[in-house]
Amino acid sequence: MKDVTSSLNVPLVKKAAPAVSRLRWGIIFILLIAAVINYLDRANLSIANTTIAREFGFSQTEMGLLLSAFLWPYALANLPAGWLVDRFGPKKMFSWGVGLWSTFTVMAGFVNGYSMFYTLRVLLGISESPFFTSGIKITHRWFSDKERALPTSIINTGSQIANAVAPPILTVLLLTLGWRGMFIAIGLAGIPLLLVWLKFYRNPSEREEQSIHANAQRVQPSVVEANGNNRASWAALFKHKTTWFMVIGNFSIMFTIWVYLTWLPGYLEKSLGFSLKQTGWLAAIPFFAGILGVLCGGSISDRLIRRGVNTITARKVPIVVGAAMAACFVAPVPFVHSTALSIGLLSVGYFFSQLPQGVIWTLASDIAPKEQVASMGAIQNFGGFLGAACAPIVTGVILDATGQFTNVFFLGAGLLTLGALSYGLFVKKPIQVTMQK
Repeated sequence: MKDVTSSLNVPLVKKAAPAVSRLRWGIIFILLIAAVINYLDRANLSIANTTIAREFGFSQTEMGLLLSAFLWPYALANLPAGWLVDRFGPKKMFSWGVGLWSTFTVMAGFVNGYSMFYTLRVLLGISESPFFTSGIKITHRWFSDKERALPTSIINTGSQIANAVAPPILTVLLLTLGWRGMFIAIGLAGIPLLLVWLKFYRNPSEREEQSIHANAQRVQPSVVEANGNNRASWAALFKHKTTWFMVIGNFSIMFTIWVYLTWLPGYLEKSLGFSLKQTGWLAAIPFFAGILGVLCGGSISDRLIRRGVNTITARKVPIVVGAAMAACFVAPVPFVHSTALSIGLLSVGYFFSQLPQGVIWTLASDIAPKEQVASMGAIQNFGGFLGAACAPIVTGVILDATGQFTNVFFLGAGLLTLGALSYGLFVKKPIQVTMQK
């Protein structure tokens, strides 16, 4: 991949050596592939939703609970995962994560009942928790603040690529191998990725890091540099209202995103009357729009910074605008009777809901003290996946009670608006923490 800094007409950093430039973008490419595989492991249950429910006789509420079984432990495990990445480094934590999530996905292909299935989805959630926290730590080390949003967004694009290709690819695997064969095949895909990561990744040297960050705008003074080797208390981040509004904002945005991820195939089948084979292709359309949304969000944010906009404001613009516009396009869906228009609204709504995704992670690295970047990102992601965990359960309950998706879309639009307000009005400046002696 070409180093984006070489094409800019402004002095971002001292020119990195070609080998270093290739290395850091090579790392981003590996993380992009990892994100695709990571999300395929999450999405397989959504694609096999109706097939598994029929085989085991699960109700809509039971399927909602099973679809959320990954999300609750993932959300909770993000809290220690961020601290662990800060403590032991991204290479070690990412390696353990890939190995374990691949193993649990393969094992899910051999389940014979609800409790075993639920347990493996819980373990999958725990094992995937170090991935994005590792990614934010890596981009913080290898990229300056003026160029960090784009590589962070590229990593997050992996999830959207997976969501776009998951419906057709996983549907083909489901129809040819059965749902058990689909789980096994996707789980095994993580093994070569792990081997490449172990051989390829390293942290930047001190000299490389100084070169990368030489001309970066400091968002805040480094409290670590000012206080020697002291470390801030992890719990101290929760004493700041900024942290809580980032948690609330991400909760609200991620709720609607995970309604898409867990129930879109079911919506297309039940409400619009498509077959399983047709659903596999139609469900991909909004997610292709999501790929563009993530990349646009990161590009807009970096461009605003290069034009002199305050760093925090530049991160907030795509977050707030994206969430607010997504609400505007999601709310009308229940009143539309044209299939083409429904898919169009869902696609544009998902585009805007993804505009904040890479920037939300980058905002965490700009808000937090240098030594707590992964911890802050993990705390924010914890809030997001609490919302994600609620989404399939609440949707299942609403469907059992009403038989339609109308109230699901209304709730999603309301929460997207809350997310825009939380980031827009209450996240204003970097966090300064008190150091422990």
